[in-house]
Amino acid sequence: MNEAATAMDAAPPSKVTRIGFFERYLTLWVALCIVAGTLLGHALPGTFEALGQMEVAKVNLPVAGLIWLMIIPMLLKIDFSAMGGVRRQWKGIGVTLFINWAVKPFSMALLGWIFIRHVFAAWLPADQLDSYVAGLILLAAAPCTAMVFVWSNLCGGEPNFTLSQVAVNDAIMVFAFAPIVGLLLGISAITVPWNTLMLSVVLYIVVPVLISVVLRRFVLANGGQGALERLLARLGPISLSALLLTLVLLFGFQGQQILAQPMIIAMLAVPILIQVYFNSGLAYLLNRRLGVPHCVAAPSALIGASNFFELAVATAVGLFGVHSGAALATVVGVLIEVPVMLSVVRIVTVSKHWYEARTA
Repeated sequence: MNEAATAMDAAPPSKVTRIGFFERYLTLWVALCIVAGTLLGHALPGTFEALGQMEVAKVNLPVAGLIWLMIIPMLLKIDFSAMGGVRRQWKGIGVTLFINWAVKPFSMALLGWIFIRHVFAAWLPADQLDSYVAGLILLAAAPCTAMVFVWSNLCGGEPNFTLSQVAVNDAIMVFAFAPIVGLLLGISAITVPWNTLMLSVVLYIVVPVLISVVLRRFVLANGGQGALERLLARLGPISLSALLLTLVLLFGFQGQQILAQPMIIAMLAVPILIQVYFNSGLAYLLNRRLGVPHCVAAPSALIGASNFFELAVATAVGLFGVHSGAALATVVGVLIEVPVMLSVVRIVTVSKHWYEARTA
């Protein structure tokens, strides 16, 4: 995310110096939304059933509207002209691209196969195993965007590298997300509804990117950077509220299943945690091997490990429905995003002397 993109400070990347109150306690807010959604879903099954049936072309309208409120403010923070800076830090960017697009989705597919279809299979609903694996694949197939600016600044990362990397990843995501997801779902023997997948890409990547680019240019042309920051400050609370309300809805749809088997969330968290530490560690070591400065290697490791969970949630809902295990699996990524990424920040920070002993 993700990667919660909506929680990023309104200042531009170079000015972000600390994680804000809502970002720091995002795990708590998510946990409260899980409890509220689960209880509401159990108490008001008819209401959530009606909300779940509000669909057009398999797109759930309440969730789609909330997803747009999350994604568009996040994309407004991205300056796609920063892709011109790729040449200055090509090694670090190359490592991150390799991790994001050649390692992370495939390693998650492997971890999903190991843990969901084998290690935990006896304790999970048999009819949802494929859906859980699909959700994990969707979570790993899209690299995080705006929240990585926060992680980068917390570990002293180079802001220009982070901005260039995020811009490149977002541009690649427009073209690569659907093919990678389709390939991995096919390998996992999961039927790929290509029409729905392509619709999800258009709705949740292409259209929001176009809207954000046009709106960003308009605001900068008429009011400058100050006007953009004021707009982001106003949109921030709306975006965060949309994220939390989305979680209430999704867990309301899943309420009966979660109450029946509350350990599902913990079992889904295991492969997510492993892939975060594996991919961040691999990116960090590859950068060290190539002699990349620590201020680039640290955000490279963080971008390589985090996920664009807003997109994953939206696509999971579109492909498999609001009641699916895929939707639940992607939401688990939201739950553990902040604590696990803060732990990665801590690791790359305390290991700086060890890292620089080699690159020096």
